[in-house]
Amino acid sequence: MDVIPVIDLLGAQVVHARRGERDRYRPIDSSLTAGAVPEDIVGALLALHPFRACYVADLDAIRGSGDHRTAVAALQARWPEVAFWVDAGLATPGDCRRWLDAGIGHLVIGSESQTGTDALEAAMAMAGADRVALSLDIRQGRPLGPAVLHERADLWPARVIAMTLDRVGSGEGPDLERIAALAALRPGLRVWAAGGVRDATDLDALAAHGADSVLVASALHDRRLDAAALGRVPPGPAVAGA
Repeated sequence: MDVIPVIDLLGAQVVHARRGERDRYRPIDSSLTAGAVPEDIVGALLALHPFRACYVADLDAIRGSGDHRTAVAALQARWPEVAFWVDAGLATPGDCRRWLDAGIGHLVIGSESQTGTDALEAAMAMAGADRVALSLDIRQGRPLGPAVLHERADLWPARVIAMTLDRVGSGEGPDLERIAALAALRPGLRVWAAGGVRDATDLDALAAHGADSVLVASALHDRRLDAAALGRVPPGPAVAGA
């Protein structure tokens, strides 16, 4: 199982995500490095552990108030060995093409930003199904976005993210039942867990419930998951795609 660090970008800074309440996000206060500059945060994370992938949520793009394409492309260029998976509110084929043209090769299609299946289908056609992840977003138990995306496992790419927004940054622990339920829907599906991870015990529980990878932020920045704990996690299948 792979641990994938998360950086949430808002106003050119990395912010601390809490329960999906984006208007309340503030610049991150990390024990790994001072400040909230994206390049510094990614560098500090990679100094902690040789992560093979990084998840980027472009909150400005998701909210329709600009984007961080240039900044994320610069991160990808500086660390070409890392797969940067980007959720930027991609809702149309044109959105997907603009990010691919900027040099971002791994796209996340968030269900909350969709009105249908066009963006997902276009992303898989353009980038390849192994370089696309579908984030199945829920808040307070309610699926966000079109029901077809949550219900039709045959439409999903190889990777699905179980994004439980109200557990993000909450310290309440991951939604283990949801992970197991998604993993059981389709043989070979790679389920990524997102939201609530506290420590190495949660990583063990997620692995036992079928998680292929786990997205983590808070537990890395406050060192509840340190280099020793991360080093004990056996790496899973390639997270960078073909």
